[in-house]
Amino acid sequence: MLKVKSCIIIQDENPPFVAILVNLCKITAVQTSPLAERLRPKTLDEYVGQSHLLGPKGPLRRIIQTNALPSMILWGPPGVGKTTLAQLIAQSSKRPFHNLSAISAGIKDLRDVIDRATGLFSPIVFIDEIHRFNKTQQDALLGAVEKGRITLIGATTENPSFEVNSALLSRCQVYVLEAFGVEELEQLTKRALETDVELKKYPYKIESLASLFRLSGGDGRKLLNLLEMTVAAQVGAAQIVLNDEVVEGVAQQQLARYDKSGEQHYDIISAFIKSLRGSDPNAALYWMARMIVAGEDPVFIARRMVILASEDIGNANPTATIMAMNCMDAVKAVGYPECRIILSQTAVYLATSPKSNASYRAIEDAIALAEKTSHLPVPLALRNAPTKLMKQVGYGKGYQYSHDFVGNFVKQDFLPDEIKGTKLYDPSNNPRENEIRRQLQKWWEDWYGY
Repeated sequence: MLKVKSCIIIQDENPPFVAILVNLCKITAVQTSPLAERLRPKTLDEYVGQSHLLGPKGPLRRIIQTNALPSMILWGPPGVGKTTLAQLIAQSSKRPFHNLSAISAGIKDLRDVIDRATGLFSPIVFIDEIHRFNKTQQDALLGAVEKGRITLIGATTENPSFEVNSALLSRCQVYVLEAFGVEELEQLTKRALETDVELKKYPYKIESLASLFRLSGGDGRKLLNLLEMTVAAQVGAAQIVLNDEVVEGVAQQQLARYDKSGEQHYDIISAFIKSLRGSDPNAALYWMARMIVAGEDPVFIARRMVILASEDIGNANPTATIMAMNCMDAVKAVGYPECRIILSQTAVYLATSPKSNASYRAIEDAIALAEKTSHLPVPLALRNAPTKLMKQVGYGKGYQYSHDFVGNFVKQDFLPDEIKGTKLYDPSNNPRENEIRRQLQKWWEDWYGY
């Protein structure tokens, strides 16, 4: 008798979609799992994508080969292999593997796993969607991670800087996984059609895969799900045809849903931010409304606007960051449904504000420079001299107190000699930053050549 675990047919007002599900059950009846699960890699060599981490010189591959695994956070969009990678790391290292989901696991589950940790090598504890753990739950991991009793691998679609508390984050290495490109999506499609027991039963005519790749949005799981449904829609035909028209027709039959754990969540917030950055309040409001009607956390929306206000508006309109921060505080205080008005007001304000990413570019360039020049000492004139000995060796000697001079300014160097005159902040062309540029030129035109 065949067991069908993954297919449940319910009453639906969309007969074509029900027909696809019926055929999908026929395909998966023997396998009892969807294509994405059936195709999950068994070894690192079968793993697709993330060559920047797992290529011959990739940092993560080297760590896996030496079995010197740090606790880590895998950060990336949905469907790029975070869970699979964690399983393969455990398999390669031959360590015990405990799989927990932050959606259902609690502190008791964590302590049970930690208390069972024994042996020469610490067990790997994989926590999917670790951003869903609250502070108390994350704190419960600290001691075990710090002492090496467990090796934590957390997976998240959200920025760890916001979703993982700083104490735990400081004990973990963060690896960024990237969405699949066309090359990786082609590999997955080819492997599915050539190796899956069910799919390779059918004769295929491949005319175009462009829509399959486009609709997957770099998500391997979405790609394989859509491929399987496209095949299911044609079961019984003499030949399975894969082209843009067929794929798009099947995609349109699927119920449009917004998955707050990823999927459209990731795509729609991206569209929202790009609309704000592109100064289109109408599009920004539309994508915001899509999130609102789907029940998205309003604090998440507000927080993303805080980031945009600094990254994309910056000193072109410093009030934008204040506005966004006040919006986030108000959203927390008011909640749905009234907070939708505050979100709308702020989104319109940000979309219609002048834009500048000069400060964002400046800190990126500054970090790059700091990484290359971290060996340079702080000039003696800029060092604090709280003791007599420090004063005797020259700490603070030559420093000029700006407020002792006309206009509260005096020309002096604040960078090490080796990088003297380096220009990191370049004001953008907008009224507010043009004024900043004029002020800098007034101060520094004879000094640094601004």
